[in-house]
Amino acid sequence: MDGMILPLIVGIFIGVTVGFFILKAIEKSKGKKLLNATRKEASSILKQAKIDAESLKKDKILQAKEKFIELKSEHEKVILTREKKISDVEKRIRDRESQVASEVDKNKRLNKSLEHKENDYNNKLDFLENKESELDVMHKRHVDMLEQISGLSADEAKVELVTSLKDEAKTEAMAFVQTAIEEAKLTAEQEARKVVLGTIQRVGVEQAVENCVSVFNLESDDVKGRIIGREGRNIRALEAATGVEIIVDDTPEAIILSCFDPVRREIARLSMHKLVTDGRIHPARIEEVVKKTENQITQEIIEVGKRTVIDLGIHGLHPELIKTVGRMKYRSSYGQNLLQHSREVANLCGIMASEMGLNSKVAKRAGLLHDIGKVPDTESELPHALLGMQWAEKYGEKPDVCNAIGAHHDEIEMKSLIAPIVQVCDAISGARPGARRQVLDSYIQRLKDLENIAFGFPGVQKAYAIQAGRELRVMVESTKVNDTKAAELSFSISQKIQTDMTYPGQVKVTVIRETRAVNVAK
Repeated sequence: MDGMILPLIVGIFIGVTVGFFILKAIEKSKGKKLLNATRKEASSILKQAKIDAESLKKDKILQAKEKFIELKSEHEKVILTREKKISDVEKRIRDRESQVASEVDKNKRLNKSLEHKENDYNNKLDFLENKESELDVMHKRHVDMLEQISGLSADEAKVELVTSLKDEAKTEAMAFVQTAIEEAKLTAEQEARKVVLGTIQRVGVEQAVENCVSVFNLESDDVKGRIIGREGRNIRALEAATGVEIIVDDTPEAIILSCFDPVRREIARLSMHKLVTDGRIHPARIEEVVKKTENQITQEIIEVGKRTVIDLGIHGLHPELIKTVGRMKYRSSYGQNLLQHSREVANLCGIMASEMGLNSKVAKRAGLLHDIGKVPDTESELPHALLGMQWAEKYGEKPDVCNAIGAHHDEIEMKSLIAPIVQVCDAISGARPGARRQVLDSYIQRLKDLENIAFGFPGVQKAYAIQAGRELRVMVESTKVNDTKAAELSFSISQKIQTDMTYPGQVKVTVIRETRAVNVAK
């Protein structure tokens, strides 16, 4: 058994060895084939790469040539442009040289002509000198002959002639001067009357006297309950927001708005109209509508100022001055609407200035602005004429206009002819029957003094004089003034009014303290 296994193992080993060599031979032949294929493929890749490289080289060379040609053409264009500019400059230089040459020739001809004229002038001058000497000789001969005939010397005759002529001229001059003075007086008075009367006739307008009450009409009396609100909260909110007393009485379909300030009264009227039209009337809505109405009135004031300066033909007015002119619509002077008065004075000044041969535009400008000191944003100790002059100077008005504004009540010296014109026209506009009411100014000042006394105490937020100055309503800050201090404040204000002011009747002081809690749900 062992003898058979051994030859079998040897045979297997030999077979494996032979198979291994056969396998190696096969792999070697496959490797050679693969190597040859790889070499062929590499060769073909190299050939293709060379072909691609040649193609890319040709493309780049072609692109480079095209770029070179493009740059060359641009360079040639630049050179041509420069050459053209140089040629244009050379042409202009040649033209100027030719012009200079022609001017030189022209100057030469003019010099020759001047020399010729100068020679002619010298010749004529010599001729005239000769003639003058001959005339002197002849004059002396004639004087000698006249002296022999008259028996007087030339000096004696001259003195006698001058004396007789002087007496005669003095007599005639005195008579002429007297006649001229009388005619000038008569003519001046007549012409002045014509100018003033003609001016008044051309711009005379009716003036409506302002009052302190407005009537708000309602569609039905049912609306009054909504305006008053629960326990009067709506009407209190309206009065607090606007500073206007709202009187709801038995007058059918009407509510009375009482306030000395026309701007506040107009804000209250417009706000109430919006609230009634909208139907939603409650304190928050009232404050919102009043705020919007105040903005609307401010915009309207600017528009009124712009329309006024456009109507009068005044240009270049500073925006702040335009706004001040618009505020005149809601102010009155002795019962006369301030804007209408200023427009009338401006027209009067323009007409009078044109009649006198002065600048009518400057006169109109000064006439329109002469009372701007009556509508200050804050109280001032200065008279309104000086305050208006300061504003005009601040906003770049001309010195003549500023002087006319400041001098129209003789606070300063008049330095131009425009100033007396403004003063006269202001007097003409205010002196017409029914144009002004003297008591109104002191009345408004009394109401302002009432409010200022209240503002002099700490914790006061708002103060409104209502019922023609018979009541003062004071709004205080709830965080600074408690209920006890509110009562003390009311007493203190009443005592201050009683001590510092003079007034008919009595003044009721009402201090209002309100606490609010506001939150927003998001």
